[in-house]
Amino acid sequence: MERLTWLEEKISPTLEAMGFEIVRVAVTGEGGVRALQIMADRADGSLINIDDCTAISVALNDIFEADDPLEGAYNLEVSSAGIDRPLTRPKDFTAYVGFEAKLQTRRPINGRKKFRGLLEGISSDEAVSLLIDGESVSLPLSEVDRAQLVLNDDLIAAAEKPKSNPTQKNANAQSE
Repeated sequence: MERLTWLEEKISPTLEAMGFEIVRVAVTGEGGVRALQIMADRADGSLINIDDCTAISVALNDIFEADDPLEGAYNLEVSSAGIDRPLTRPKDFTAYVGFEAKLQTRRPINGRKKFRGLLEGISSDEAVSLLIDGESVSLPLSEVDRAQLVLNDDLIAAAEKPKSNPTQKNANAQSE
């Protein structure tokens, strides 16, 4: 985990200078050739495309020539977060308020580790709030192991709006 934090800190300035933000850095695969996954968003909220992924990949290859991010063989995979994106940063839990999400905690909270409901946001003390069966449930962000939007008709409809993305659609809906 320390290596991934180091790596994110190392590549963030380059991606930010290019107009991108890191959503997630992950390593997948056991044994054999692993994959180093870099998931990014455009800083302006517009959708990322294949040319953006290529530009990021070229820039990262230059960085990795000087300092290997992982020991041994790996494949670099650069991608957008996608419609049913992972929620990895506090701002993600605010940006997608009103959309359905599923979360898994590191340890059981009130006897369970898996939660699914409508995102209500994140508090100043970093507790994620979900509306589950009409009841608000608060989960400390520090205990959230994984969080992801649920692919459903509302999320698809928001993503299909012209010149928009779910964040922009949702922000407009909240201000009305």
